[in-house]
Amino acid sequence: MTGIVPDLGTLLFAVLPYVALFTFLLVTIQRYRSRAFTYSTLSSQFLENRQHFWALVPFHYGIIILLFGHLVGLLIPRAVLLWNSHPLRLYVLEVTALAFGVLTLVGLLSLVVRRLQAHKVRVTTSAADWIVYLLLLIQVAAGIAVAVLYPWGTSWYAAAAAPYLQSLFLLRPDTSYVAAMPWLVHLHIVNAFVIITLFPFTRLVHILVIPNPYLWRKPQVVRWYGRGTAETRR
Repeated sequence: MTGIVPDLGTLLFAVLPYVALFTFLLVTIQRYRSRAFTYSTLSSQFLENRQHFWALVPFHYGIIILLFGHLVGLLIPRAVLLWNSHPLRLYVLEVTALAFGVLTLVGLLSLVVRRLQAHKVRVTTSAADWIVYLLLLIQVAAGIAVAVLYPWGTSWYAAAAAPYLQSLFLLRPDTSYVAAMPWLVHLHIVNAFVIITLFPFTRLVHILVIPNPYLWRKPQVVRWYGRGTAETRR
């Protein structure tokens, strides 16, 4: 394995994934059973909303599209390779993925700046929050670096990374698929498993309980009072 001794490679790419998934499942279920109320973003929107909106929207749109793209490449890699067999379609997919990666990074950096600048938000930010932000920054930055330095990532992801991930789910981990990949790709993969391991200990768990009722419930009236004025919003 390039830059990584074999034993360390086995630990990072054949052992760590199962530690991450086991921790994710066990702690997530235990937390929901014992502390269901903590399944929340613990949003700081009411403390500061303007920067919050302009940071959270690009981050969420970007990260959702990127995760969806990774999932598609994992589930139907042959279809992705077939799509990429036409140069124009390959260019479109590569540029689109890079654009959403940059969008995610911009939103994430804006969230970090907001927490540093807004005093009320900063004092409510825990050490775990900063660790999550750091890991997410590393993950997104590494992904963008890989896309720029090692083009056609959508193709080699489908051809090599997807079979590796599938081998994990089949309980037959085959690290040979990722052995020769650059260290940036190794960092991207390992950091993803670290995030999965820490997932149930942080506010990231809110992803599992997306408030779907907001999509069909009746509009609610919220009144903001301040300095003798009242404003009604839906």
